[in-house]
Amino acid sequence: MPDNKNYDENLDLVLTRTVDVPREIVWKLWTEPEHMKKWFAPKPWTTVDIKIDLRPGGSVSSVMRSPEGKDYPNVGCILEVVRNEKLVWTDALIAGYRPAPNPFFTAIITLEDDKGGTKYTAHAMHKDPVDRKKHEDMGFMNGWSQCLDQLVETAKQLKK
Repeated sequence: MPDNKNYDENLDLVLTRTVDVPREIVWKLWTEPEHMKKWFAPKPWTTVDIKIDLRPGGSVSSVMRSPEGKDYPNVGCILEVVRNEKLVWTDALIAGYRPAPNPFFTAIITLEDDKGGTKYTAHAMHKDPVDRKKHEDMGFMNGWSQCLDQLVETAKQLKK
């Protein structure tokens, strides 16, 4: 069970792992679109566009492309930004805290120093057990874990 007091096993999915990347680099890869495009979708999917207005109330949008070439746009609102520590966004809102038509989940990404690397936690909170199950069935654990592997690989490319 995660450390987060807001964790609800009926509504939430959580991935926690320690990676051999400094948290400042993990943060950079999570908050700079040109880097996110390299790792944000599990292969063979790709991320073809990302925009981030990195402030509470700012917008976040991405377009993921399936292997068949179909685009899947996602939009949301940034809720909290604590540099190098925490990023919270939701698709329940759009920019300016306006309600979104089809909310699915809220994400909390936390980063902590751990053994020379970063303890990375991705916490996806859903409005009901049906959405949690849908996200789980979509491959949350495998997909988010693969994306984290891709983030680590992108970090190694930055060091070269």
